[in-house]
Amino acid sequence: MKIGIFDSGIGGLSVLHEAYHLLPEQNYIFYADVDHVPYGTKTPEEILGYSEEITKFLLDKGAEAIVVACNTATSVAIKELRKRYDVPILGMEPAVKPAVEGTEQKRIMVIATPVTIREDKLRDLLHRVDEKHRVDLLPMPRLVEFAEKEEFDTDNVRDYLREQFSDYNTENYCALVLGCTHFNYFKPLYREFFGKETLLIDGNYGTIRHLADVLGLSLTNSPDNVVYFDSAHKMLCESNTQYFFSGKSISDEKTLEHLKRLHNRLEEVRKK
Repeated sequence: MKIGIFDSGIGGLSVLHEAYHLLPEQNYIFYADVDHVPYGTKTPEEILGYSEEITKFLLDKGAEAIVVACNTATSVAIKELRKRYDVPILGMEPAVKPAVEGTEQKRIMVIATPVTIREDKLRDLLHRVDEKHRVDLLPMPRLVEFAEKEEFDTDNVRDYLREQFSDYNTENYCALVLGCTHFNYFKPLYREFFGKETLLIDGNYGTIRHLADVLGLSLTNSPDNVVYFDSAHKMLCESNTQYFFSGKSISDEKTLEHLKRLHNRLEEVRKK
Protein backbone atom coordinates (compact mmCIF):
# COMPACT_ATOMS: atom_id res chain seq x y z
CA MET A 1 0.00 0.00 0.00
CA LYS A 2 1.22 3.50 -0.83
CA ILE A 3 0.89 6.03 2.01
CA GLY A 4 1.39 9.77 1.64
CA ILE A 5 2.87 11.74 4.54
CA PHE A 6 3.25 15.51 4.48
CA ASP A 7 4.44 18.33 6.69
CA SER A 8 5.44 21.96 6.36
CA GLY A 9 9.07 20.81 6.49
CA ILE A 10 11.26 18.05 7.86
CA GLY A 11 9.33 17.59 11.11
CA GLY A 12 7.11 15.01 9.44
CA LEU A 13 10.15 12.80 8.97
CA SER A 14 9.69 11.83 12.62
CA VAL A 15 6.29 10.33 11.71
CA LEU A 16 7.73 8.62 8.64
CA HIS A 17 10.57 7.26 10.77
CA GLU A 18 8.08 5.80 13.23
CA ALA A 19 6.31 4.19 10.28
CA TYR A 20 9.60 2.54 9.28
CA HIS A 21 9.61 0.89 12.70
CA LEU A 22 5.97 -0.14 12.84
CA LEU A 23 4.93 -0.61 9.19
CA PRO A 24 8.20 -1.30 7.35
CA GLU A 25 6.62 -3.23 4.47
CA GLN A 26 4.56 -0.33 3.13
CA ASN A 27 5.50 2.18 0.43
CA TYR A 28 5.65 5.88 1.29
CA ILE A 29 5.56 9.28 -0.39
CA PHE A 30 6.99 11.99 1.82
CA TYR A 31 6.28 15.62 1.00
CA ALA A 32 8.00 18.49 2.83
CA ASP A 33 6.59 21.89 1.93
CA VAL A 34 9.91 23.65 2.37
CA ASP A 35 8.83 26.63 0.26
CA HIS A 36 6.27 27.59 2.91
CA VAL A 37 7.81 26.44 6.19
CA PRO A 38 6.93 27.28 8.93
CA TYR A 39 3.15 26.84 8.89
CA GLY A 40 2.97 28.00 12.50
CA THR A 41 3.19 31.65 11.48
CA LYS A 42 0.85 31.46 8.46
CA THR A 43 -2.85 32.35 8.28
CA PRO A 44 -5.46 29.56 8.41
CA GLU A 45 -6.42 30.35 4.83
CA GLU A 46 -2.84 29.92 3.65
CA ILE A 47 -2.41 26.66 5.55
CA LEU A 48 -5.64 25.23 4.12
CA GLY A 49 -4.53 26.17 0.61
CA TYR A 50 -1.13 24.53 1.00
CA SER A 51 -2.67 21.40 2.53
CA GLU A 52 -5.21 20.99 -0.24
CA GLU A 53 -2.57 21.43 -2.94
CA ILE A 54 -0.32 18.82 -1.31
CA THR A 55 -3.18 16.37 -0.82
CA LYS A 56 -4.05 16.58 -4.52
CA PHE A 57 -0.38 16.04 -5.38
CA LEU A 58 -0.09 12.93 -3.19
CA LEU A 59 -3.29 11.45 -4.58
CA ASP A 60 -2.02 12.03 -8.13
CA LYS A 61 1.12 10.11 -7.14
CA GLY A 62 -1.01 7.14 -6.09
CA ALA A 63 -1.37 7.62 -2.33
CA GLU A 64 -4.13 5.40 -0.92
CA ALA A 65 -4.07 7.07 2.50
CA ILE A 66 -2.62 10.34 3.78
CA VAL A 67 -1.09 11.33 7.09
CA VAL A 68 -1.04 15.05 7.81
CA ALA A 69 2.19 14.88 9.81
CA CYS A 70 1.87 18.45 10.98
CA ASN A 71 -0.02 19.48 14.10
CA THR A 72 -0.65 22.95 12.71
CA ALA A 73 -2.08 21.72 9.39
CA THR A 74 -4.15 19.16 11.27
CA SER A 75 -5.63 21.86 13.50
CA VAL A 76 -6.53 24.09 10.58
CA ALA A 77 -7.22 21.88 7.56
CA ILE A 78 -8.02 18.25 8.30
CA LYS A 79 -11.79 18.62 8.64
CA GLU A 80 -12.01 20.25 5.23
CA LEU A 81 -9.64 17.72 3.63
CA ARG A 82 -11.77 14.85 4.88
CA LYS A 83 -14.85 16.46 3.36
CA ARG A 84 -13.24 16.87 -0.02
CA TYR A 85 -11.33 13.61 -0.52
CA ASP A 86 -12.57 10.05 -0.28
CA VAL A 87 -9.46 8.41 1.16
CA PRO A 88 -8.38 7.88 4.78
CA ILE A 89 -6.80 11.11 6.02
CA LEU A 90 -5.21 11.01 9.46
CA GLY A 91 -3.76 13.88 11.40
CA MET A 92 -1.62 14.71 14.38
CA GLU A 93 -2.88 15.69 17.79
CA PRO A 94 -0.83 16.67 20.83
CA ALA A 95 -0.80 13.56 23.03
CA VAL A 96 -2.51 15.31 25.93
CA LYS A 97 -4.92 12.48 26.71
CA PRO A 98 -2.25 9.82 27.38
CA ALA A 99 -0.25 12.39 29.33
CA VAL A 100 -3.23 13.19 31.57
CA GLU A 101 -4.31 9.56 31.97
CA GLY A 102 -0.79 8.27 32.57
CA THR A 103 0.24 10.73 35.26
CA GLU A 104 -1.05 12.10 38.54
CA GLN A 105 -0.84 15.30 40.57
CA LYS A 106 2.01 17.15 38.86
CA ARG A 107 1.54 19.48 35.93
CA ILE A 108 1.83 18.80 32.20
CA MET A 109 3.36 21.15 29.66
CA VAL A 110 2.43 21.16 25.97
CA ILE A 111 4.83 22.90 23.59
CA ALA A 112 3.57 23.66 20.09
CA THR A 113 3.42 26.33 17.39
CA PRO A 114 1.40 29.50 18.01
CA VAL A 115 -1.29 28.44 15.52
CA THR A 116 -1.77 25.04 17.14
CA ILE A 117 -2.15 26.68 20.53
CA ARG A 118 -4.64 29.26 19.23
CA GLU A 119 -6.85 26.85 17.27
CA ASP A 120 -10.09 25.45 18.71
CA LYS A 121 -9.01 21.84 18.12
CA LEU A 122 -6.50 21.89 20.98
CA ARG A 123 -8.80 23.91 23.22
CA ASP A 124 -11.59 21.37 22.64
CA LEU A 125 -9.21 18.53 23.47
CA LEU A 126 -8.18 20.18 26.74
CA HIS A 127 -11.82 20.77 27.63
CA ARG A 128 -12.50 17.04 27.22
CA VAL A 129 -9.51 15.56 29.04
CA ASP A 130 -8.00 18.20 31.35
CA GLU A 131 -10.69 18.33 34.03
CA LYS A 132 -8.22 19.32 36.76
CA HIS A 133 -6.62 22.06 34.64
CA ARG A 134 -3.13 20.60 34.95
CA VAL A 135 -1.97 21.47 31.42
CA ASP A 136 0.07 24.55 30.50
CA LEU A 137 0.54 25.64 26.89
CA LEU A 138 3.79 27.15 25.66
CA PRO A 139 4.46 28.27 22.05
CA MET A 140 7.90 27.41 20.69
CA PRO A 141 7.99 28.83 17.13
CA ARG A 142 11.77 29.04 16.79
CA LEU A 143 12.30 25.31 17.29
CA VAL A 144 10.89 24.77 13.82
CA GLU A 145 13.47 27.18 12.41
CA PHE A 146 16.30 25.44 14.28
CA ALA A 147 15.20 22.02 13.04
CA GLU A 148 14.99 23.18 9.43
CA LYS A 149 18.58 24.45 9.71
CA GLU A 150 19.62 21.09 11.21
CA GLU A 151 20.66 22.97 14.36
CA PHE A 152 20.00 20.66 17.29
CA ASP A 153 22.71 20.57 19.98
CA THR A 154 23.87 24.18 19.98
CA ASP A 155 24.11 26.99 22.49
CA ASN A 156 21.57 28.94 20.43
CA VAL A 157 18.96 26.24 20.97
CA ARG A 158 19.82 25.87 24.65
CA ASP A 159 19.59 29.63 25.20
CA TYR A 160 16.21 29.70 23.48
CA LEU A 161 14.85 26.84 25.57
CA ARG A 162 16.24 28.39 28.74
CA GLU A 163 14.47 31.66 27.93
CA GLN A 164 11.18 29.94 27.08
CA PHE A 165 11.17 27.77 30.20
CA SER A 166 12.37 30.56 32.52
CA ASP A 167 8.89 31.41 33.82
CA TYR A 168 8.16 27.79 34.80
CA ASN A 169 9.47 25.61 37.59
CA THR A 170 10.23 22.53 35.49
CA GLU A 171 10.42 20.37 38.63
CA ASN A 172 6.64 20.68 38.87
CA TYR A 173 6.07 18.89 35.56
CA CYS A 174 5.66 15.15 35.13
CA ALA A 175 5.23 15.24 31.35
CA LEU A 176 6.29 17.35 28.38
CA VAL A 177 4.02 16.86 25.37
CA LEU A 178 5.60 17.62 22.00
CA GLY A 179 2.85 19.28 20.00
CA CYS A 180 4.84 19.69 16.79
CA THR A 181 6.60 16.98 14.80
CA HIS A 182 9.66 19.21 14.42
CA PHE A 183 10.18 19.10 18.17
CA ASN A 184 11.27 15.44 18.29
CA TYR A 185 14.80 16.31 17.18
CA PHE A 186 15.45 18.13 20.46
CA LYS A 187 14.60 15.41 22.99
CA PRO A 188 18.08 15.27 24.58
CA LEU A 189 17.97 19.01 25.23
CA TYR A 190 14.61 18.88 26.98
CA ARG A 191 16.21 16.43 29.40
CA GLU A 192 18.68 19.11 30.42
CA PHE A 193 15.79 21.19 31.74
CA PHE A 194 13.27 18.60 32.91
CA GLY A 195 15.31 15.64 34.07
CA LYS A 196 15.01 11.92 33.50
CA GLU A 197 11.75 11.36 35.38
CA THR A 198 9.72 13.70 33.19
CA LEU A 199 7.90 11.85 30.42
CA LEU A 200 8.51 13.09 26.87
CA ILE A 201 5.39 12.29 24.89
CA ASP A 202 4.79 12.73 21.17
CA GLY A 203 1.92 11.56 18.99
CA ASN A 204 3.89 9.60 16.41
CA TYR A 205 3.37 6.07 17.74
CA GLY A 206 -0.33 6.66 18.28
CA THR A 207 -0.75 8.09 14.79
CA ILE A 208 0.92 5.15 13.06
CA ARG A 209 -0.97 2.67 15.22
CA HIS A 210 -4.21 4.40 14.25
CA LEU A 211 -3.15 4.32 10.61
CA ALA A 212 -2.62 0.56 10.83
CA ASP A 213 -6.05 0.11 12.40
CA VAL A 214 -7.78 2.17 9.72
CA LEU A 215 -6.04 0.36 6.86
CA GLY A 216 -6.29 -3.11 8.40
CA LEU A 217 -2.52 -3.51 8.60
CA SER A 218 -0.54 -5.41 11.22
CA LEU A 219 2.19 -3.65 13.16
CA THR A 220 5.60 -5.26 13.13
CA ASN A 221 6.40 -7.60 16.00
CA SER A 222 9.73 -5.84 16.55
CA PRO A 223 9.03 -2.10 16.96
CA ASP A 224 12.38 -1.63 18.72
CA ASN A 225 14.40 -2.68 15.68
CA VAL A 226 17.08 -0.20 14.67
CA VAL A 227 16.43 1.96 11.61
CA TYR A 228 19.80 3.52 10.86
CA PHE A 229 21.16 4.30 7.39
CA ASP A 230 24.86 4.10 6.58
CA SER A 231 24.37 5.94 3.28
CA ALA A 232 21.77 7.87 1.32
CA HIS A 233 21.73 5.05 -1.22
CA LYS A 234 20.89 2.54 1.50
CA MET A 235 18.12 4.86 2.75
CA LEU A 236 16.51 4.93 -0.69
CA CYS A 237 16.86 1.20 -1.28
CA GLU A 238 15.59 0.05 2.09
CA SER A 239 12.85 2.55 2.92
CA ASN A 240 10.55 2.24 -0.13
CA THR A 241 10.05 6.00 -0.03
CA GLN A 242 9.74 8.75 -2.62
CA TYR A 243 10.78 12.16 -1.32
CA PHE A 244 9.42 15.49 -2.55
CA PHE A 245 10.26 19.01 -1.42
CA SER A 246 7.40 21.34 -2.42
CA GLY A 247 6.56 19.18 -5.42
CA LYS A 248 10.13 18.56 -6.58
CA SER A 249 11.40 15.00 -6.55
CA ILE A 250 14.54 14.63 -4.45
CA SER A 251 17.37 12.72 -6.05
CA ASP A 252 20.49 14.89 -5.61
CA GLU A 253 23.16 13.52 -3.32
CA LYS A 254 23.39 16.58 -1.07
CA THR A 255 19.70 16.61 -0.13
CA LEU A 256 19.55 12.84 0.26
CA GLU A 257 22.52 13.00 2.64
CA HIS A 258 20.63 15.68 4.58
CA LEU A 259 17.60 13.39 4.85
CA LYS A 260 19.81 10.49 5.92
CA ARG A 261 21.32 12.55 8.73
CA LEU A 262 17.86 13.56 9.89
CA HIS A 263 16.64 9.97 9.94
CA ASN A 264 19.69 8.91 11.91
CA ARG A 265 19.19 11.77 14.36
CA LEU A 266 15.62 10.61 14.89
CA GLU A 267 16.84 7.09 15.54
CA GLU A 268 19.34 8.34 18.09
CA VAL A 269 16.74 10.35 20.05
CA ARG A 270 13.76 8.00 19.60
CA LYS A 271 13.98 6.47 23.08
CA LYS A 272 15.30 9.48 24.95
